[in-house]
Amino acid sequence: MADANQRRNERRGRRGGGRDARRSARSGGAGDALAAPYLTRAVPIYEILSDESAEIIENNAETILEEIGIEFKDDAEALEILREHGADVKGERVHFPRGLCREYCQKAPAQFTQYARNRERSVEIGGNHTVFAPVYGSPFVRDLDNERRYATIEDFQNLVKLAYMLPGLHHSGGTICEPVDLAVPKRHLDMVYSHIKYSDKPFMGSVTAASRAQDSVDMAKIVFGAEFLKNHNVLVSLINANSPMTWDDTMLGALKTYAREGQAVMVSPFILAGAMSPVSVAGTLAQTLAEAMSGMAFAQMLNPGTPVIFGSFASSMSMQTGAPTFGTPEPALVLNGCAKLARRLGVPFRSGGSLTAAKTADAQAAYESSYTLLPAVMSGVNFMLHSAGWMEGGLVSDYRKLVLDADMLSMMQRMVGGIDMSANGQAMDAIRETGPGQHFLGSAHTQANFEEAFWRSDLADYTTFEQWSSEGSVESAARAETRAREMLAAYQPPPLDPAIDEALVAFKTKRAEELPDSEF
Repeated sequence: MADANQRRNERRGRRGGGRDARRSARSGGAGDALAAPYLTRAVPIYEILSDESAEIIENNAETILEEIGIEFKDDAEALEILREHGADVKGERVHFPRGLCREYCQKAPAQFTQYARNRERSVEIGGNHTVFAPVYGSPFVRDLDNERRYATIEDFQNLVKLAYMLPGLHHSGGTICEPVDLAVPKRHLDMVYSHIKYSDKPFMGSVTAASRAQDSVDMAKIVFGAEFLKNHNVLVSLINANSPMTWDDTMLGALKTYAREGQAVMVSPFILAGAMSPVSVAGTLAQTLAEAMSGMAFAQMLNPGTPVIFGSFASSMSMQTGAPTFGTPEPALVLNGCAKLARRLGVPFRSGGSLTAAKTADAQAAYESSYTLLPAVMSGVNFMLHSAGWMEGGLVSDYRKLVLDADMLSMMQRMVGGIDMSANGQAMDAIRETGPGQHFLGSAHTQANFEEAFWRSDLADYTTFEQWSSEGSVESAARAETRAREMLAAYQPPPLDPAIDEALVAFKTKRAEELPDSEF
């Protein structure tokens, strides 16, 4: 028995070494082989909404746009542009003739490239592709000491580093957490710089003021060159409607800045159904489509051909407490329906990712995140924000959950890659060689394929209960904590031209001197 246990432990040791080697190869650090820069689907998209039902939703959205209208608040320039392009403007309420928004939306590309400073990490947004981006906008973090606290710029940098090193994430994201130790009017400079300095994946620009959007564009010009930006997309921005049926001047200001520079705008109604939209799925779909089309059409009025992404973030709510809920059926139905509506409109689609209301990386966090991620992947989402690290309804960016979620994200390429029907995939040689009553472990086919035959988690524990127990009964969140500490200790920044870095720091310093320390 002892000899058998020894042999089993030796095999586990070899497997552990293989897993460590895979971890090193997948770390994404400078010099390592690059992981796939985005998912490419080889399986059909799952659609719940029928074509007949989609037409009803589209007709209802046109009715909202024409009869009820959308408010464009505190932006006289936007109102004048809308009027010049055929909208009926009454005060700040804008009514769109039936078909006008759809006509303008169809000027946008169905698919576009977002270029990364490392061109091998550029992503395709639209078509049969999916891009995973991390959590966005959280004022708090749960750190590696399991403390929930306000986020700092050091947390921001650490999370950018982890997102850079995690192969399941294709994108560096945007406000991966809100560094509250920096002055509000200036913090966007350090956030954008951190994405550029500590990662070479694509990133998002600031949207909290038009001037901050322009700073993001100007910093991108330092990195990519002003001429390159004239004909290439290097930034994506998150432009949220102030649902129901309202655009505010802050979001409009950022949208105008990016659209005029030809940089992509992700037009996303942010809806808590029952409070910010009807409680029904069909009603929420119609309102979401109307709000999104009004914003995307406005972007095309500003600059035809500007890349846009139809975004949807719709959660349900507890009708007893008013708190948002995640991983429930109704938001998944809204997500699936919106994805189809975006395809019919001819633009890429964005949704949320691994969403949860859980307070820590527990079973609730796992099942709610799974029941957001899987419907989004199977619905054909093109850009998935909040794919990793989202906790507590978006209030918290969690270090450990970022690593746990990214491990699950790395599984998705196998999910959408389809079944290998090549001669190797059919494995008839292995079946002939092995024959009845024998095992396949020694077959030539198994020996040739065993290293990559099955997806394997970098974090899950596959040992026996006895070994797991003897090694401290370490649970998944603790393993993720250890993994994150190891990654941050091993982090090496991607190469950045020193002259570009110097120019970025000079720009950042100059703008910080010009800006006040407070918005008030």
